[in-house]
Amino acid sequence: MLVAALLLVGSVLALLIADVARLTATRSRATVAADAAALGAAPLTFYPFGPERDPTAAARNLAAANGADLVECVCAVDRSWARREVVVVVAVDADLLLIPDRRLQAAAAAEFRPILLGSG
Repeated sequence: MLVAALLLVGSVLALLIADVARLTATRSRATVAADAAALGAAPLTFYPFGPERDPTAAARNLAAANGADLVECVCAVDRSWARREVVVVVAVDADLLLIPDRRLQAAAAAEFRPILLGSG
């Protein structure tokens, strides 16, 4: 009886440890996807790139390539040479073994300064 109880407790602990590892990996994947989406969308907010390319679509594609869904992209195309910041929020589903599945979100921001394109 004692051995069975110890095996049960050990199994539950192993599943909890596996879930924590999966949550950590999913959070990492969400962070990478958000960073990639923000960095990819930022240059496309500059007008010469914007009309041909959609920064929101680029963010969505980069998030999907990294296993995430785009939740929000604050990345409007701007005709000015002013600096701008892109903010992206992505979500990734964590498939867990013991605790209920979770949907984790991560946000990232990227700054783009078009004026620096011509400087040495």
